Amino acid sequence: MRKVEFIAFIMFLGLASAAFADQITLKNGDHLTGTIVKSDGKTLVLHTEFAGDVTLQFGAITQITSDKELHVSTSDKKTVVGSVTTSDGKIEVATKTGGTVEVPPANVVLIRNDAEQAAYDKSLSPGLLHGWNGGVNVGFSLARGNSETENLALAFNAVHATLHDKITLYTSSIDTQNQLSTPSTVANLTEGGLRYDRNVGARLFGFGAADFMANALQDLDLRAVYTGGLGYHAIKSDKTVLDFLAGLNYTHETYSNGPPNPPVPPATVGVGYTSYGVTNKFAALTLGEELTHKAGKTTVLTEKLYFFPDLSDTGNYRMTFGFGSVTKISKWLGWQNQFGDIYVSNPPSTAKKNDVIFTTGLNIAFTH
Repeated sequence: MRKVEFIAFIMFLGLASAAFADQITLKNGDHLTGTIVKSDGKTLVLHTEFAGDVTLQFGAITQITSDKELHVSTSDKKTVVGSVTTSDGKIEVATKTGGTVEVPPANVVLIRNDAEQAAYDKSLSPGLLHGWNGGVNVGFSLARGNSETENLALAFNAVHATLHDKITLYTSSIDTQNQLSTPSTVANLTEGGLRYDRNVGARLFGFGAADFMANALQDLDLRAVYTGGLGYHAIKSDKTVLDFLAGLNYTHETYSNGPPNPPVPPATVGVGYTSYGVTNKFAALTLGEELTHKAGKTTVLTEKLYFFPDLSDTGNYRMTFGFGSVTKISKWLGWQNQFGDIYVSNPPSTAKKNDVIFTTGLNIAFTH
């Protein structure tokens, strides 16, 4: 008798646990029990005790019965909260205050349980220490024989985006040394900066930025550019974002006394060599566009073009162009390629106007 009672007790517990769980019925008659996690209107994720998360086609579901409240978002941008059941081909949400709300399955955009909804709400406005995405790029090359060069390229970028604003940080450094008889610097370029974007409409946003650069080959000790302006999302989709930006900037740049230059002939005896050193301070326009595009499932392409005309001397200007790609190898590792062109209309007399840079190497992604 005791054995029979024990079996009955176990069966009762099983039935009780099923009674307090979400139930899914499929078109083929299968019944699944677990906890509804989320749905995007195309698939539904059900967490089961023994099989873990199971993804089901939303169109294959004929009946839903939820034990706990779910957050159901519809195509008309409304969200109703309550326990969910299905009846006559419609989803019924039993809300606490508004009674039962009927939603056609075709109008369901999202379904989330409380935990998923809380995580989503937090993602909209994460604290400053959370919600960062970005990566570190590393490239290195070494040549020996007819050429003895060492090249190291490092870059870091991080983005903190919320529903209303975005913070972007970046820095990069390229250092190439020639170790032949007389060691020399082939290239030494360091830049970094930050930008803050704030949405002021569905497509319009304001931005403020500070950018810094040092370039040894142009004898540029430091260029600081402080910018403010407006941006417009010409395209904003899951795959492609195209922004146009316009604003004003204040530029402060200092060129050091670079390599000595011979005086212009005819030389006066005893004059010797001259050197270059100057500080420029001026206001300029900031005109640019930025493009980000997801090419397939594993590759992201980025492109930027900026034009900075000097307002006090319209004959002087700067232009910068950048194109890059990152292809994922794994969840956190990828292969990156970066091409850049920096043009300055009035560099020191010993420097060229154009610096073209190409780097390639590994990309290490992070999320916090």
